[in-house]
Parts: sequence; structure tokens; C-alpha cells
Amino acid sequence: MCRWLAYSGTPLLLETILYKPAHSLIDQSLHSRLGVETTNGDGFGVGWYTQEATATPATFRDIGPAWNNRNLREIADHVRSPLFFAHIRASTGTAVQQTNCHPFRYGRWLFMHNGAITDFHRMRRDLTLLVDPALYPDVEGTTDSEVMFHLALTFGLEADPPGAVARMAGVVERVGREHGVEHPLQMTLAISDGERLWAFRYSSQGASRTLFYSSRVDALRRLHPDMEFLQEVSDDTRLVVSEPLGNLPGAWNEVPESTFGIVEPGRDSLHPFTPQAA
Repeated sequence: MCRWLAYSGTPLLLETILYKPAHSLIDQSLHSRLGVETTNGDGFGVGWYTQEATATPATFRDIGPAWNNRNLREIADHVRSPLFFAHIRASTGTAVQQTNCHPFRYGRWLFMHNGAITDFHRMRRDLTLLVDPALYPDVEGTTDSEVMFHLALTFGLEADPPGAVARMAGVVERVGREHGVEHPLQMTLAISDGERLWAFRYSSQGASRTLFYSSRVDALRRLHPDMEFLQEVSDDTRLVVSEPLGNLPGAWNEVPESTFGIVEPGRDSLHPFTPQAA
């Protein structure tokens, strides 16, 4: 599987989150504690939005491991962003190539995934044929994740992200069961349009991969008044991660099973998630 993080809040250098925490995403690329695999070395990617008005986020993806990539280190030391994604990949069977690395981008949207469509090779054709023909040319790689993204776009992601993801999940489960797959879908997802962040945790089996969100900054300041980092970020700052970046008491909360969350300026919320018929 994979590990990922999504950050939203006070603009920070990427290295503040990617490299500095005790159990940073870079550390997880070698020493994941909660993932299916300990090592996540089949490529990586970062995607970030800038404070300047722009239609699309930037992305940097590569096929090597994150732990020794000099270009990632260089970018992280110099890029500051209010909203960014980072992903380290452990392939579930598709090729190790740049077009298979997350996050995926379409217009202003970023998407990344941990999990798998079970027996994707058996249902890949059926699912791909459900992608809007106008979107199909943008499918560059061979992963189940990218097909999931384009199915969500097909089912209205730009207007209704939770509904589109629910319809995508419903289609994957229907097609999977038509092919005799008992538990077709395993996913934690992050999606953003540059202003809001949506995170989803769901699996057909009801035993989803781990996902956590950070506690409110104002509450953490009361618990840890001497932590300089907490004095530098706004109350709206949030992290969503596959596994906690450290052991700070009170800092991390598990996203409940079959749940999605929304992070946006001024508020955040959790809601039940159920696949829908598309």
C-alpha cells in the first residue's frame, strides 16, 4: 500500500512537515509502523498550491524512493505553501513509473489514494469504459487509483466531491461483485480544489487502512504551551495523515471507519460515508 499526508493552514516550507517531525513521511518511507508494508519505496510525489492566483497546483513526482531524493530535499527547503499533498508509494502490482505516482492532477484538483481495488486487472476494462470519453485522454498511467480519480470526475467531483466519491465507490463495488470479488474496494483518499480538503476512509470489508487528523491548534496550545511550532500556525491549520508524525499527546485522532471529513477555512467536520449507485 502507501502512506500520505495532506496539509492545510498557515503557509509553511514543505520541509517543516515532510522532514522535521520525528516520524515524518520521509521516515515512514523506510519505517512505516501502521502500513501493510514497512518500506514505501516505489516512487513518491508532492503537489502544492501557491498563494498567488493560479488555475492549477504544481506537482513533482519521481519513481525513486523519497528518502534519498536530492531534488525533493531541494524543493522542500524552498517551497512554501498553504495547502499541499505528499505521497509515498508501495505498488500493489502496477508498474513503477512516473505516471503511476501520486498525487494525480486535473485542472485545479489534486487526488491521492492509499489502498487498492481488489483484482483490478479483472475489472480494469469495465471500469475504464465508464470514464467520460472527454476525460479518458487524461488517464496517463495504469493504476487503479487514477481510474478511481477519473471515475469521480465523471460522476461530478467538481460540483459535489463527497457525492462523486460515493458514486465512484458504488460503481467499483458493483463491478467488483459482478466479477466475483467479495470485498472490491479499500481506500483512504485525499482530494482538494486548493481551497478545501476532503479526506475519506472506507473499505468494502469494513477494515480500512489507517487515517488520522490533527487536533485543533488552540486545544494543542493549551496542552503544550511551550511548543514553538504551535505558536506560529493559525487555528485553522490541519493535517490529515496515514499515520501520526510523532507521539505528541493529544495531537492525533483516528478518522472513524466509513467516514469523510472536510477541512476548510473557519471550520472542519466529519460525516458518514456510504457508497451510492451511480
